[in-house]
Amino acid sequence: MAINTIIFDLGGVLLDWNPMYVYDDKYFDSVEKRDYFFSTVCTSEWNEEQDAGRPISDGTEVLVKQFPEWEKPIRDYYGRWTDMLRGDIPETVSLLRKLKESGRYKLYALTNWQAELFQIALVRHPFLYWFDGRVVSGVEKTRKPFPEFYQLLLNRYSVDPASALFIDDNLRNVAGAEAVGIKGIHFQSPKQLAAALKELSVTY
Repeated sequence: MAINTIIFDLGGVLLDWNPMYVYDDKYFDSVEKRDYFFSTVCTSEWNEEQDAGRPISDGTEVLVKQFPEWEKPIRDYYGRWTDMLRGDIPETVSLLRKLKESGRYKLYALTNWQAELFQIALVRHPFLYWFDGRVVSGVEKTRKPFPEFYQLLLNRYSVDPASALFIDDNLRNVAGAEAVGIKGIHFQSPKQLAAALKELSVTY
């Protein structure tokens, strides 16, 4: 079946978000300390709890209580979050614009993003309004790669998974989409994405 719907992840695909913009080589005394911080203290699993709806204040206080010696870097994770959101990824945003202007596809965003912080992104990045719909984990209280999150988008916008394509830089999330019948592309670069779209006969 021909593709008529394209679903984008945001961070790492269209938006350049990276904690390392805050926790750079000057932040910690050593690389080992930074690695420990992200592997043991501010883990991706902890961050995803906020993405799935837990208030930032609650998530922060849980960690401060558990790791009081790491209080400053813990509070900086959300306290300096806007510094982590560097900007858009111009080549991918240009590709999105071409897809939009072609008029051939319905375009949606499916993102793991804390609800209040997503409002900042909406102010900063007008291209987020190009989508025909957006589904944000922090609003819905569930997230990728859980099947109900993908299904929520399919149901809300009457999307046939067999005619849809999902793009994400996290292979786990691509696998989650494929598990509910959506074809996936593991994003690695704008050039790689353009080539993958061409292989799938997506024209713009």
